[in-house]
Amino acid sequence: MNVLIVDDEPLARERLSRLVGELEGYHVLEPGASNGEEALSMIEAQKPDVVLLDIRMPGLDGLQVAAKLCERDAPPAVVFCTAHDEFALDAFQVSAVGYLVKPVRSEHLLEALKKAEKPNRVQLAALTRPAAEAGTGPRSHISARTRKGIELIPLDQVIYFIADHKYVTLRHEGGEVLLDEPLKALEDEFGDRFVRIHRNALVARERIERLQRTPLGHFQLYLKGLNGDALIVSRRHVAGVRKMMQHL
Repeated sequence: MNVLIVDDEPLARERLSRLVGELEGYHVLEPGASNGEEALSMIEAQKPDVVLLDIRMPGLDGLQVAAKLCERDAPPAVVFCTAHDEFALDAFQVSAVGYLVKPVRSEHLLEALKKAEKPNRVQLAALTRPAAEAGTGPRSHISARTRKGIELIPLDQVIYFIADHKYVTLRHEGGEVLLDEPLKALEDEFGDRFVRIHRNALVARERIERLQRTPLGHFQLYLKGLNGDALIVSRRHVAGVRKMMQHL
């Protein structure tokens, strides 16, 4: 994993670099960044997996940097390293996966990096919420673990969610991913943008093109982005879908 160190004190950067360098499986991106603006530029250019971020810095401080990272499609994991423990709550409101108090101890650093390497569902959800509403309100992106690592899919690119046993398939403009989130939880969170058409399916309201009855009496829903494919609407949900379509 590539690690970027951000601290306005050169000695602090050097010490963290040495500590990380002693851990197997982690590579420090040198020379690191000395302020928030420089950090954002390096993150954009070098795409680190983890950022070890100081909080008190001239210009953009660490909390402001983390808030800006929350707005990105694929932000790195953030671990704060600071001499001031009074910022812990603020840190986790901007989606930090770790918080270390200086002087950083090697075992604590390793533990934080391991957490950054395998974020849990709460952390993944936090990464996809706007910084101003961290921890509350619907996400702007959906996160999924794939062979590429963690993918963040913008909500406005999602076409539908379909539940199948313990997983939910998310179909989006670029393909499909599997989620381990319950369909009911997705409906509760995104009910203003998605409508249930079947006990196992939610579709994006803005993607709906037309509802059509087949010669056998079934109802099919055609969606933008499915290239002519249609989804079955259960009889129980037909009336609700029709009513909703009248207001589109």
